Amino acid sequence: MPFSSYFTLNVDQEKDAPFLPSVAMKILIVAPSWIGDTILAQPLFMRLHELHPNLSVDVLAPAWSAPLLARMPEVRRVIDNPFAHGEFNLPARRRLGRELRSNAYDAAIVLPNSWKSALVPYFAEIPQRIGYVGEWRFGLLNRRYTLDPAAFPQLAQRYARLADEPDALPPRPAPLSQAHLTSTVSQQQAVRVSLGLPVNAQPTVFCPGAEFGPAKRWPARHYAELAQRLASENSPVWLVGSDKDGALGDEIARLSAGAALNLCGRTTLEQALDLIAGARLVVSNDSGLMHVAAALDRPLIALYGSSSPAYTPPLSPRARIVSLNTDCSPCFKRVCPLGHFKCLEELTPETVLKQL
Repeated sequence: MPFSSYFTLNVDQEKDAPFLPSVAMKILIVAPSWIGDTILAQPLFMRLHELHPNLSVDVLAPAWSAPLLARMPEVRRVIDNPFAHGEFNLPARRRLGRELRSNAYDAAIVLPNSWKSALVPYFAEIPQRIGYVGEWRFGLLNRRYTLDPAAFPQLAQRYARLADEPDALPPRPAPLSQAHLTSTVSQQQAVRVSLGLPVNAQPTVFCPGAEFGPAKRWPARHYAELAQRLASENSPVWLVGSDKDGALGDEIARLSAGAALNLCGRTTLEQALDLIAGARLVVSNDSGLMHVAAALDRPLIALYGSSSPAYTPPLSPRARIVSLNTDCSPCFKRVCPLGHFKCLEELTPETVLKQL
């Protein structure tokens, strides 16, 4: 089929439609692909419900994030986004869009900035398709925003901005609601039983991984020393992360002489969430699980090196950010470009202990 034949909709036909009228309506959110960004989108969901009390919010998201979104009370339904990161597959996106037409969404908000992420709402013929200008999306989005990074420095602020009209330019971002994930005591106890962990323990949870790269990871020996300083019989140290963090967890457990128990790769995301929910304290790199801990309202020490808390801070008053603020940070690199990794190497366990 010729490429141009996929695009037959008059993309400007709805420009004069009212912006998200305050009536019963349905909206589709195209979610980001990262755990942390998904958490940072929740204040947008909350603001939409504040503005539109009868709103139903469905989220198009990767299957792995469905358990996370299911713990957000604002989300009615999660629709599987089957496309891998970077995958185009125009015919499949068109089919999915056509399948979603029967849902009769009033609007869609596209959070990723890529061109292809706006295709499904376009093919679903959703009347209002909302998002930031990016990657030549003028034809796919008909409610377009231009980003002012200085006015909206935080990613969560930029997402929440999409709940308001594009032409309404507030002098400063509206206060953000704190992200909130649900976790019951019974869910927390069930995951401990399934993993053979003591039900009554009051653990300190370390989240030593960071999907983005090693420049965001506090050194294993620092985690190990902190584990030795904190672990006790009633308050063990548990390492939580994905299977990609398994080797790192093994190294921390070895260096700590058994003071830390490695659970990295042994849990699902949902189980990791419930383990973190029962923690008395969480120590984490700037990562997706850091944002999960903040959304679960856990006392949190957030360690920043190559990234910036000005852009993606944990949305919790119980979080304390620890950073050396070296001259070379934030560099936003996966690997230290100078080779010394000073921003986290010189962030000592003693410095972290003082924050506790």
